Amino acid sequence: MQIKPFRVVYPQPQRIPFPDAYCAEAKNRFLDYQREQLLAQAPEKALYVYQIEEGHRRHTGLVALNAVGDFLSEKIKKHEKTLSAREKQHTELLLNWQAMLKPVLLTYPSVPEIAGWLQAFTQANQPFLELHFKDDHQTHRVWQATAPTDVQHLQTLFARHVNGVYIADGHHRSTTMALLHEHHQHRYPQLDFDHLFCAFFATDQLDILDYNRVVEGLNGHSPAVFLEKLARVFVLERIENPRKPRRKFELKMFFQEQWYRLHWKPEVLSAVRPEAHALPVLLDVSLLNELVLHELLGIGDVRTNARINYVEGTKGLKGVRKAVRAGAARVGFVLHPVRFDDMMHIADAGESLPPKSTFFAPRLKSGVLVQLLGKE
Repeated sequence: MQIKPFRVVYPQPQRIPFPDAYCAEAKNRFLDYQREQLLAQAPEKALYVYQIEEGHRRHTGLVALNAVGDFLSEKIKKHEKTLSAREKQHTELLLNWQAMLKPVLLTYPSVPEIAGWLQAFTQANQPFLELHFKDDHQTHRVWQATAPTDVQHLQTLFARHVNGVYIADGHHRSTTMALLHEHHQHRYPQLDFDHLFCAFFATDQLDILDYNRVVEGLNGHSPAVFLEKLARVFVLERIENPRKPRRKFELKMFFQEQWYRLHWKPEVLSAVRPEAHALPVLLDVSLLNELVLHELLGIGDVRTNARINYVEGTKGLKGVRKAVRAGAARVGFVLHPVRFDDMMHIADAGESLPPKSTFFAPRLKSGVLVQLLGKE
């Protein structure tokens, strides 16, 4: 990867007493924040070590610019399809802000040399920025690596050991910057569309959480008929004390105030092999979309159908139960998280996961580190 130092823009902690509110409103009030002089720009170019502490765990990565050419040559790999309407919206926002308010989150198989350097650097130096987020019970810390020897060493490590990365969060920001780079550079010569604002976190520094589904309506089926048809593809078991699925091919369902454990029937799995699908691996979310949401519940396009509500894994089983109870005739499905190796295998094959298949955590917040697009 071709990483590059830059002068980051960041909030002045003494001027933002409530970081949660500041970040929540960053997308709406960024230009106001600039006018109110809540932000400062680093005096010199640097690479930035970023650490998120929550509970007893610390997640550490590196924030840098990276050549957009790595995205176009597929060294930065996608696993989701993007929507042109969202790309248009992102284009308008980027041109209005002339900035990127949050880096694209990228992940890669852990490299011991990089992990060791990041750990040693954070232990030997004090962060220049530290923000506490009460809502998420997180502390975000940032260190600057400005010494030419450190910058060159990190550039060498990434060029030598990180031959490809995977987008964990920011597919639309990535494709939007690539489109600006390819088609609009001549219209905005004062702006830098040649680099992508990136946060590199190794796979052992991130978690893939479940991304769950709540569907409105049973497609004309009575509850009894719905359960009967569901039993054709699942082994169903009522449970009193539900937990999240512990393994692939196990799901949980909340329906009519009752929790169920679901296992795909062996004959279903044997009949639906990966080689019969576009994806190189078999995923619970693909099976659920095809055999239940489409064939049983009548959902045509899971990307656009308003009957589906997606619930992030961070909200837990309570979040799914709450979403089911919020409407009539709703059913909720809780999935086991997609595995890192499955996600990477799909991206390496140039394929896309179904929408809302993965939720990576923790995530960076808008407005903590900002890249101004104006050329320096």
